Amino acid sequence: MNMQEYIEEAEQVLLHTYNRYQVVFEKGDGVYLYDIEGKKYLDFVSGIAVFALGYQNREYNDALKAQIDKIIHTSNYYYNVPAIEAAKKLKEISGMDRVFFTNSGAEAIEGAIKAARKYAYLKDGSTDHEIIAMNHSFHGRTFGALSVTGNPHYREAFEPMIGNIRFADLNDFDSVLANVNKKTCAILFETVQGEGGIYPATEDFMKKVKALCEERDILLILDEIQCGMGRTGSMFAWQRFGVKPDIMTTAKALGCGVPVGAFLMTEKVGQHSLTAGDHGTTYGGNPLAGAAICKVLELFEKEHVLDNVREVSAYLEEQLDLLVKEYDVIELRRGAGLMQGLVCKEPVADIINKAMEKGLILINAGSNIIRFLPALIITRQHVDEMIAVLKECL
Repeated sequence: MNMQEYIEEAEQVLLHTYNRYQVVFEKGDGVYLYDIEGKKYLDFVSGIAVFALGYQNREYNDALKAQIDKIIHTSNYYYNVPAIEAAKKLKEISGMDRVFFTNSGAEAIEGAIKAARKYAYLKDGSTDHEIIAMNHSFHGRTFGALSVTGNPHYREAFEPMIGNIRFADLNDFDSVLANVNKKTCAILFETVQGEGGIYPATEDFMKKVKALCEERDILLILDEIQCGMGRTGSMFAWQRFGVKPDIMTTAKALGCGVPVGAFLMTEKVGQHSLTAGDHGTTYGGNPLAGAAICKVLELFEKEHVLDNVREVSAYLEEQLDLLVKEYDVIELRRGAGLMQGLVCKEPVADIINKAMEKGLILINAGSNIIRFLPALIITRQHVDEMIAVLKECL
C-alpha cells in the first residue's frame, strides 16, 4: 500500500482522537525520520521530547535486545535487577530518595497527587485537603492529571473532575498566596510549561514558593515530564535554581522510546505517605523499562549530552532571536535550553504544514506558538538546516 492508502485504513480502525499529520513514518536515523516512501525529514520534535538520544543509537538498541532475550516482565510482586539499578541511578542524578516507576507521565502525576494527599491525611485524618496547580498547565489526560491541568477546554466535557483543586498563575507569587489556606497540601507546577506555551518558571517565583511550602509544611510537586532529562541543560530543570521539590515527576526521555515514567520523593514524604496497598502498577518498573533507563543515563554521561545541550541551545536561541528581529509575524522567543517557542501574531498551523512538506518536523504549543523539541544530540549544523527551511516557510 502507498502512504495515502495506509492513512485511509488508519482512519477506519483507529479512534479519531488525534488530528494527525498526513505522513506515515517507517524508520529513523540520528535526528532524521523517513516516511514509507523514503522521504527524509529533520526532526525537531523528537517524539515530543522523548528521543533525546536520537534514533538508532546502537548501544541503546543492543541493551534493549539483550534484556528482551533475558526477561521483559515479572510484575511488582518480585524484585528485578534493572529496576533496582535504574532507581539507584535516578536517585544519584536527582538527589531524591524514593522512586516509583510508572508507564507514563500522566500516571506519574496520578501517583504524585495520591502521595501528597496521603501525606496530608496522615497528619490530621482529614480528606478535604486542596492542591494548588497553575493556569495554562498541562499534566496529562487521565482524570487526576486532567483535574490539575489549567486549561478549562481540556476538562469541560469530562466534569466533574476530582475536587479541591485551585488554580494560580505561574510566576505570580501573589496569586499563589491568594489561594493558600489551611487545607492546602501541595503546590504543583511544571518547571517549564510545555503545552501551555513554553513558559519557564522564574528563579524568584520558585524560591518564594519553596519557602512558603517549607514554612507551612506544604509539599512542592514539580512536573519535569517534558522539561526534565537534560532538556534545559541540567538533568532536571529545577536544578538550575537549586529548588528541590518534595515530589517530582519524570517520563518522556527517561526511557528514550520505551514507555516509562516515575515519581520521586524525599525520604520525609516516602516515610509518611504511600505504604503497601496504597498504589500499584502491573507493568511499571518492568525489567525492559529498567534496562532502558539504565542505558539512557549511562549514555547521557558517556556522550556528554548535557554539555551539548548547553552549547547548542545557546546557538539555537541566538538564531531564533534573529528570526524575531527579521520577521514581523514573530513577537518573541521564550524557553530554556532545547525547549523553545516562537510566539507568533497569527496561528502557526500553515507554517508547520509547509515545514513538513519541505522535510522539517515542528509542532505547536497553542495555536500561535511554534515549539522546538529536538533530540539532545543535535549540532549547530542541524540548527542551521532547520532555520533555512523555517525561513522559507515564514
